[in-house]
Amino acid sequence: MEAGPPAAVPNNAPAPPEPQSLPEGWNELRGSTEIQFEPVEALPPPPPEPPAEPGWLENLLQGLFDGLGALLSPIGRLLGASWPVLQWMLLAAVILFVAYLVLRTVGPLKQGVRKAKDKNASSVPEWQPDEQESIALLGDADQLAAEGRYDEATHLLLVRSVIQISEARPDWVEPSSTARELAALPALSHAARSAFGIMSERVERSLFALRALDRSDWEAARKAYSDFALAKIEGPQEASV
Repeated sequence: MEAGPPAAVPNNAPAPPEPQSLPEGWNELRGSTEIQFEPVEALPPPPPEPPAEPGWLENLLQGLFDGLGALLSPIGRLLGASWPVLQWMLLAAVILFVAYLVLRTVGPLKQGVRKAKDKNASSVPEWQPDEQESIALLGDADQLAAEGRYDEATHLLLVRSVIQISEARPDWVEPSSTARELAALPALSHAARSAFGIMSERVERSLFALRALDRSDWEAARKAYSDFALAKIEGPQEASV
């Protein structure tokens, strides 16, 4: 069957839609070379860098650690296996150590150590202030006292007494030692401690109570120094040959 001629379009049929008009300047924008409209392909990430070869120091340390691990691993396994017994042994050792410290501080061990020190001190040769030095010191102090400077004279005796003690036994006198502490030194004889206490009491009254010393104070201090200079003090133990 043959197709007939196309049907005629009626004159009153609507016209086909016109393409939507482009905005003004669109062609100029698309034709610009400063703007890229073509799709951009993302570049693949660079391959990871291979790890650096270890240097001689790293190889040496690694070998050392490997050797220590091989050496200590049997010990670690042994300790791990015996830990139930080992923990009680360690606890007992700690208790014994604490008990030793307590006894040494406040118990019979302290008394034993003190007795040993006293025994050693009794065998140490005694020291006595130099007679000529003591006479010269008394002469200097007497000159100050003759001028009525009793405070300075008494202070001079005390300072020189401290110097004599520090020269005899440097371990007795520290920079922070006070006159009262030195007067209570157990190594000094009773007469020396009494004399030193009299001098230090006068000097403290002069310095801290701001009370000037009179002639009676000076005479008491002078007699105290004379007793101190004649008293014997334990001297340093001579090194054994």
